[in-house]
Amino acid sequence: MEILGIILLIFAIFCAISVSMTKDLLTSLVIFMSQSLAMSVIWILLESPDLAITEAAVGAGITSLLLFVTLKKIHAIDIQKAAEKKEADSNGEAEA
Repeated sequence: MEILGIILLIFAIFCAISVSMTKDLLTSLVIFMSQSLAMSVIWILLESPDLAITEAAVGAGITSLLLFVTLKKIHAIDIQKAAEKKEADSNGEAEA
């Protein structure tokens, strides 16, 4: 159990550093969600289920949802444009 806690702690620190260094906003959001879920498991290992549930609900749930909606509203992410760009890239590769 202690080894799992150390691994999760290292993972949480790695996620915190990589969120600040990632240029893509959607990738940063996914990394933030995984860091929050890792913290939730750490709280469970520390025998504090009330904090674990709160961390999972607020950190990975509500906050991530609000950030995702914000990114969508400011057009920082546009799934349809990304799909069209990927399709155009794949057609360009097929022709070459």
